[in-house]
Amino acid sequence: MFSGIVATTVLYRGQSVDGIHRFSLGQWRPAIELGSSIACNGVCLTVVEVDDECFGVEIIEETMHRSTFSHLAPGARVNVEQSITASTLLDGGIVQGHVDCVGRVTHEGPDLSVSFDPRFDELVVEKGGIVLNGVSLTVTAVGTGSASVALIPETLRRTNLGDLVVGSPLNIEFDIIGKYLVRQRSLEQREAVN
Repeated sequence: MFSGIVATTVLYRGQSVDGIHRFSLGQWRPAIELGSSIACNGVCLTVVEVDDECFGVEIIEETMHRSTFSHLAPGARVNVEQSITASTLLDGGIVQGHVDCVGRVTHEGPDLSVSFDPRFDELVVEKGGIVLNGVSLTVTAVGTGSASVALIPETLRRTNLGDLVVGSPLNIEFDIIGKYLVRQRSLEQREAVN
């Protein structure tokens, strides 16, 4: 589990012949080891190799299909966060690292707007939480198949959200509590029909 408070950005090196996706650590010195969970642009991945310069992960087809990794080019900046522990201050929100869909930027900058499949509309509420590329944010406006957030300068500096332009794909994770509530309502409606 993660908080959605991005530690830093790292550079994506690409996928090697052995199928491992590698990321440069740069100045970041996390306490990760083989088997550690790490969020890369909001996707929970397992570290399968690590040294002083980079870490590597395996990305299965399901993850490639549901996230922006199929669009990621070597040299791209990627938001990273280590998993939280029982003693971690939960500054952001409850982030699983399970991407629900890939959205698209419709307005860039501090007032960032994104579009997504309208089937997710019931999971987005104004002043509720949404996770974009692993960053836990507050929704400022809601539309059909769209949401907006306000980004402070610090978020634009510390994450790759400031790199996005209109049309850029980004990973979206909707609030887990909202998902459970929608599921419960669906089950209750089904039971009422039977």
